[in-house]
Amino acid sequence: MSLIDRPVTDLTPDEAAAELARLAEEIAGHDIRYHQQDAPTISDGDYDALKRRNLEIEARFPELVREDSPSLRVGAARAAQFSAVIHGVPMLSLDNAFADEEAIEFDARIRRFLRLGPGELVAYTAEPKIDGLSCSIRYEKGQLVQAATRGDGRVGEDVTANVRTIADVPKALAGSGWPDEIEVRGEVYLSHEAFAALNAAAAEAGQKTYANPRNAAAGSLRQIDARITASRPLSFFAYAWGIHSAPFAATQWEALGKLAAWGFSTTPQSERVENAQGLLAAYQQMEAVRPHLAYDIDGVVYKVDRLDWQQRLGFVTRTPRWAIARKFPAQRARTILEAIDIQVGRTGAITPVARLQPVTVGGVVVENATLHNADEIARKDIRVGDTVVLQRAGDVIPQIVGVVPEERPPGAEPFAFPTHCPCPLHTPIAKETTAAGAETVVRRCTGEFACPFQKLAHLRHFVSRRAFDIEGLGEKQLTAFSERGWIAEPADIFRLARDPEKIAELKATEGYGELSVANLIAGIDARRDIALDRFIYGLGIRHVGETTSLALARHFETVETFVTTAKAASEQTAGPMFAELSDLDGLGPTAVEAVLAFARARQPMLIPPDISLEEHLRLAIPKLNSKARAALAARFGDWASFEAAAAEAAAGTPGEAFVEVASVDAVGVVAARMIAEFFGEDHNRALVDNLLAELRVIPAERPKTDTAVAGKTIVFTGALEKMTRDEAKAQAEALGAKVSGSVSKKTDLVVAGPGAGSKLAEATRLGVQVITEDDWLALVAG
Repeated sequence: MSLIDRPVTDLTPDEAAAELARLAEEIAGHDIRYHQQDAPTISDGDYDALKRRNLEIEARFPELVREDSPSLRVGAARAAQFSAVIHGVPMLSLDNAFADEEAIEFDARIRRFLRLGPGELVAYTAEPKIDGLSCSIRYEKGQLVQAATRGDGRVGEDVTANVRTIADVPKALAGSGWPDEIEVRGEVYLSHEAFAALNAAAAEAGQKTYANPRNAAAGSLRQIDARITASRPLSFFAYAWGIHSAPFAATQWEALGKLAAWGFSTTPQSERVENAQGLLAAYQQMEAVRPHLAYDIDGVVYKVDRLDWQQRLGFVTRTPRWAIARKFPAQRARTILEAIDIQVGRTGAITPVARLQPVTVGGVVVENATLHNADEIARKDIRVGDTVVLQRAGDVIPQIVGVVPEERPPGAEPFAFPTHCPCPLHTPIAKETTAAGAETVVRRCTGEFACPFQKLAHLRHFVSRRAFDIEGLGEKQLTAFSERGWIAEPADIFRLARDPEKIAELKATEGYGELSVANLIAGIDARRDIALDRFIYGLGIRHVGETTSLALARHFETVETFVTTAKAASEQTAGPMFAELSDLDGLGPTAVEAVLAFARARQPMLIPPDISLEEHLRLAIPKLNSKARAALAARFGDWASFEAAAAEAAAGTPGEAFVEVASVDAVGVVAARMIAEFFGEDHNRALVDNLLAELRVIPAERPKTDTAVAGKTIVFTGALEKMTRDEAKAQAEALGAKVSGSVSKKTDLVVAGPGAGSKLAEATRLGVQVITEDDWLALVAG
């Protein structure tokens, strides 16, 4: 087990010192990326885990606390482009709580410190924790004179000109009773609507977009040109204060009322609660109201209400004793299901997609989530208008894990899955069947290439980044060219680039200038030379992904050999019973071959009567393991049915070309059948032939066998800093390694960058070797 994963209780003093040094450096880097660059590389949950580990080590080894310890620092140092502002009172961070027990213990600590009896009432304010950028605004005699970011807690950045552009921030305080000098503190944020509009405008202009509203708000406030800030609809909630020349309230609750009277917006969800039970109820209420808010919150902040008690409680290093942040789980959130849309994939698969009220989950704004299929919707009883629980883990597509029944609106009806494709042809939708004729949960449009949605999805896949990667030809252009009748199949893309009449017409079209058309043609022509694995992947054959395409390319080496073999395989496909045996869960290739060999031999055997099918199989076919025997017994029930099925499977054994395709590593019978079916269709053969007339397909290189990683299975996880994930994958595969997206017992090596989460944890659990990106580069270089 590496030092990073060693429990704190197992660390020696030397190991603890080394771990504190590593954590100080890593957390400092994350602070800079979060506070200065507005571009965090890990989720809030993973960052909090690093901070907790640092605190646990310091608690066990207090003599090892470093001068640069994260526990002694708030935020990050001031960026050079802003002048410094020294806060009159430091802007401190809060301790975090993540469970009911921690909130209860917070109340108990307050009582112990103040020496209160169990029956004495302790009042708190429970305020939503706004996910924005902290800001301190100083007023003198009611006039705004300066504004600053939190910075490192002691020194912030002067953003006065930018803050003056925020409509929620009064330039002069209203009402009366405010101190002659006061620092009003709060959070600058963007609403969901403003964030969506900002990102849409940036994308349209080809500019940087933001991952979430917090990053967008920070980036907007920290502009050198205040006119840019003014163009962005920032908002501000006030909830605290720093230096003040005279007292103005006796409680936190009263102070919030004063801030509102002076012209500030305060969070309307804030409430005054009592004792530990009030803290727990406030959290539940905040979690329930979260989906209905127009802005992001990531928890609730508890503060002791009486300000004189706050004074007595004081501070511990850089955090107040009298306040704590109870945070929501980083990878889960509640939101509203606004609609269920039906998408048609390139293979005709009908996929229901949830359209959600935008919510930030794990540092990313989520607006859509997969609902998988009709059976899944029915099983979870998901209805439009429901409050749903959304989950996102790492790179996994967000999914709805359940609904909150008590918040279902009146009149919400069960979802009626469509019976016809939403395309203009309204082609019937049919359930997919297995080789044995059994229905599956998958529904498909039966229109195939006649369905315009499937045709467009095929073209989108063809030009996608990991297929032909044609720059400048996205969904918008494909849709327009398809509607004009210019592109109906992939070869048409390359024909378009050589059609002077269409090119002239395109130049005359609004939105297409001379340069943009030239760039489009150059992007198309750049892909007339294409690697064999990209060519195969670009065809969009079901069950033939990147890994399978690469395996096929390396096996067949040239496009001519691949196409010839695939066409031959289409005439040598397996019979339905052979296909069913090959697909049967529990039967591997060795077991299938044993069954076929038994059927072909047809040798009579003396078998005792009245025994189970599993025992009969054990005696008749000794090569079958217990898992295979159980699978066959569950499927066929008795010996006579099994024997007939085995004979049918042997009679339906595929030909040599099909077997060659299926035997390629990482392909198998299912993908081979899909390849054979694809090349068995006349229109698909014509599609491939037409495409080959426009291209030169580059033969594949055989994988290397003499490198340090040849034959090994590699998993990349976390943020790689010296190369992209695609570059790392290509490098590994070029050296003869196999790159996997998940960690298993078969994984040889995990390359972990900053922010590595579940995959790193799984590697540790399984004892898989873990190295850094630098270690990887040294390994492949040597």
